[in-house]
Amino acid sequence: MPVKDVKKVVLAYSGGLDTSVILRWLQSEYRCEVVTFTADLGQGEELEPARRKAEMFGVKEIFVEDLREQFVRDFVFPMFRANAVYEGQYLLGTSIARPLIAQRQIEIAEAVGADAVAHGATGKGNDQVRFELSYYALKPDIKIIAPWREWQLTSRTKLLEFAEAHQIPIARDKRGEAPFSVDANLLHSSSEGKILEDPAIEPDEIVYQRTIRPEDAPDRASVIAIDFAHGDPVAIDGETLSPASLLTKLNALGKANGIGRLDLVENRFVGMKSRGVYETPGGTILLAAHRGIESITLDREAAHLKDQLMPRYAELIYYGFWFSPERRMLQAAIDESQKSVTGRVRLKLYKGNVGVIGRESPNSLYSMKHVTFEDDQGAYDQVDAQGFIKLNALRLRLGAMAGRRGGSL
Repeated sequence: MPVKDVKKVVLAYSGGLDTSVILRWLQSEYRCEVVTFTADLGQGEELEPARRKAEMFGVKEIFVEDLREQFVRDFVFPMFRANAVYEGQYLLGTSIARPLIAQRQIEIAEAVGADAVAHGATGKGNDQVRFELSYYALKPDIKIIAPWREWQLTSRTKLLEFAEAHQIPIARDKRGEAPFSVDANLLHSSSEGKILEDPAIEPDEIVYQRTIRPEDAPDRASVIAIDFAHGDPVAIDGETLSPASLLTKLNALGKANGIGRLDLVENRFVGMKSRGVYETPGGTILLAAHRGIESITLDREAAHLKDQLMPRYAELIYYGFWFSPERRMLQAAIDESQKSVTGRVRLKLYKGNVGVIGRESPNSLYSMKHVTFEDDQGAYDQVDAQGFIKLNALRLRLGAMAGRRGGSL
């Protein structure tokens, strides 16, 4: 049910057509004071126009904040410690940004005395769930306004008519049907809708913004080294970088080598399937590198258990449960596993592909003395394997004998 008794609301505001319409709609429909919050998560757009547009609407309290370092350090890196991938392919670029935006909205609401928050997510998508689960987890009594679930502006034409009636500036390319919608941050870009809705049709090259075609990438491979400390990347080719700077550099390397494109049909939390085109150049490199350093620093059973936990962890992020107790529990287990994940990984980047070509660590569990095909000088007694095999085969032998007694296997 719509919430009507609102005095002051903090709106997640991009400055685009949809949220500009929402801003004016909130002022006219709710007759409340609107505070705007615009987050710079590395989407690659100039954000000052959003401030100027909010001022034009008479907004007195305007927040435009650079959250790139916090985004990568406190959200992206913890997620990558888990090697989180949703449905085997999606690196969760949009999903992981929503809890940070929601967290900052709640912080601003408390700071300015607002009794409500608002977002521009539609009633068909995942983002409404991610935003609102986060709001409620952080401030259980907060009032939430979701205009797309309330208003009658159910088409692009109606939005434009409302904008013109209320003298909301409209970018020239927005006057027709947009070919697709884009969400972007420092980790990825996501394109959905319109020309991408038919999953049988290959995306047009205009969809891709952060990567060149693998076919157009250099014919010579790029070789890089990434240093890790306790599961997080800290340097590229020996140069120590801040979290956001490191991901920015990996994005540039990935773009130049055509790395990180994904055409995916995924299962939304709300129940429908959707087709999205994602570009995650730096994240694709980072995932390969992280798994590379883990391969020599994690105990086998710890690594296998971590891989079993990962799909559940990824699902929690995709569904919007970043602030849930179960995500925190899983994060604690994952972070414990990363204490020894320190060292260097060398990678080869070539025409859309990432390959690990070397890894070293002071905490390496790899023993050349034990695995060598040459004389191991008594490090491993191969005769021991016989008893190991027979003990592991005991239940299989007993089961086979019982099967024969019963007349069938």
